Amino acid sequence: MPSMASLFAVMLNRGRAYQTDRPLEDQAEWAVHAKFMDALVNDGLVVLGGPLEGTNEVLLIFRAGSPDEIRQRLAPDPWHRTGLLEIARIIPWTLRLGKLP
Repeated sequence: MPSMASLFAVMLNRGRAYQTDRPLEDQAEWAVHAKFMDALVNDGLVVLGGPLEGTNEVLLIFRAGSPDEIRQRLAPDPWHRTGLLEIARIIPWTLRLGKLP
Protein backbone atom coordinates (compact mmCIF):
# COMPACT_ATOMS: atom_id res chain seq x y z
CA MET A 1 0.00 0.00 0.00
CA PRO A 2 1.52 3.39 -0.99
CA SER A 3 2.28 5.78 1.83
CA MET A 4 0.40 9.03 2.19
CA ALA A 5 1.98 12.05 0.48
CA SER A 6 4.09 14.30 2.68
CA LEU A 7 5.86 17.56 2.00
CA PHE A 8 9.59 17.61 1.30
CA ALA A 9 12.03 20.46 0.72
CA VAL A 10 14.36 19.33 -2.04
CA MET A 11 17.61 21.22 -2.43
CA LEU A 12 19.36 20.88 -5.76
CA ASN A 13 22.81 22.15 -6.70
CA ARG A 14 24.01 23.15 -10.12
CA GLY A 15 26.27 20.37 -11.33
CA ARG A 16 29.56 20.39 -13.20
CA ALA A 17 27.84 20.55 -16.58
CA TYR A 18 26.05 23.82 -15.70
CA GLN A 19 27.62 26.68 -17.62
CA THR A 20 27.63 29.60 -15.19
CA ASP A 21 28.37 32.10 -17.96
CA ARG A 22 25.05 31.28 -19.67
CA PRO A 23 21.51 32.16 -18.55
CA LEU A 24 19.19 29.43 -17.34
CA GLU A 25 17.27 29.36 -20.61
CA ASP A 26 20.49 28.93 -22.62
CA GLN A 27 21.60 25.76 -20.80
CA ALA A 28 21.62 22.49 -22.76
CA GLU A 29 18.19 20.87 -23.15
CA TRP A 30 16.38 23.77 -21.44
CA ALA A 31 13.08 23.21 -23.28
CA VAL A 32 13.03 19.47 -22.46
CA HIS A 33 13.91 20.15 -18.81
CA ALA A 34 11.21 22.85 -18.52
CA LYS A 35 8.60 20.51 -20.03
CA PHE A 36 9.68 17.73 -17.64
CA MET A 37 9.37 20.02 -14.60
CA ASP A 38 5.99 21.36 -15.78
CA ALA A 39 4.77 17.75 -15.94
CA LEU A 40 5.82 17.21 -12.29
CA VAL A 41 3.80 20.32 -11.36
CA ASN A 42 0.81 19.11 -13.39
CA ASP A 43 1.05 15.70 -11.65
CA GLY A 44 0.85 17.49 -8.26
CA LEU A 45 4.33 16.40 -7.17
CA VAL A 46 6.09 19.76 -7.30
CA VAL A 47 4.04 22.49 -5.64
CA LEU A 48 6.67 25.28 -5.61
CA GLY A 49 10.12 25.65 -7.05
CA GLY A 50 12.82 27.87 -8.41
CA PRO A 51 16.45 28.95 -8.14
CA LEU A 52 17.61 30.63 -4.96
CA GLU A 53 18.97 33.93 -6.26
CA GLY A 54 22.65 34.59 -5.72
CA THR A 55 23.41 30.90 -5.08
CA ASN A 56 23.99 27.73 -7.07
CA GLU A 57 20.96 26.12 -5.43
CA VAL A 58 17.39 25.38 -6.45
CA LEU A 59 14.54 24.77 -4.00
CA LEU A 60 11.64 22.46 -4.86
CA ILE A 61 8.72 21.70 -2.57
CA PHE A 62 7.45 18.19 -3.33
CA ARG A 63 4.35 16.28 -2.28
CA ALA A 64 5.51 12.67 -2.31
CA GLY A 65 5.37 9.40 -0.42
CA SER A 66 9.10 9.17 0.24
CA PRO A 67 12.53 10.55 -0.67
CA ASP A 68 13.00 7.50 -2.93
CA GLU A 69 9.91 8.47 -4.92
CA ILE A 70 11.41 11.94 -5.43
CA ARG A 71 14.74 10.50 -6.60
CA GLN A 72 12.94 8.17 -9.00
CA ARG A 73 10.79 10.96 -10.43
CA LEU A 74 13.76 13.32 -10.93
CA ALA A 75 16.08 10.67 -12.44
CA PRO A 76 14.68 10.90 -16.03
CA ASP A 77 15.08 14.70 -16.12
CA PRO A 78 17.70 15.54 -18.76
CA TRP A 79 19.33 18.03 -16.41
CA HIS A 80 19.83 15.31 -13.79
CA ARG A 81 20.98 12.74 -16.36
CA THR A 82 23.58 15.11 -17.81
CA GLY A 83 24.86 16.65 -14.56
CA LEU A 84 23.34 20.12 -14.86
CA LEU A 85 21.50 19.57 -11.57
CA GLU A 86 22.22 17.24 -8.64
CA ILE A 87 20.13 16.44 -5.59
CA ALA A 88 21.89 17.85 -2.53
CA ARG A 89 19.29 17.08 0.16
CA ILE A 90 15.74 15.87 0.57
CA ILE A 91 14.29 17.04 3.86
CA PRO A 92 10.83 16.26 5.30
CA TRP A 93 9.03 19.57 5.81
CA THR A 94 6.14 20.52 8.06
CA LEU A 95 4.24 23.54 6.80
CA ARG A 96 3.16 25.60 9.82
CA LEU A 97 2.37 29.00 8.29
CA GLY A 98 0.30 29.71 5.21
CA LYS A 99 -0.95 27.10 2.78
CA LEU A 100 0.01 25.54 -0.50
CA PRO A 101 -2.23 25.00 -3.51
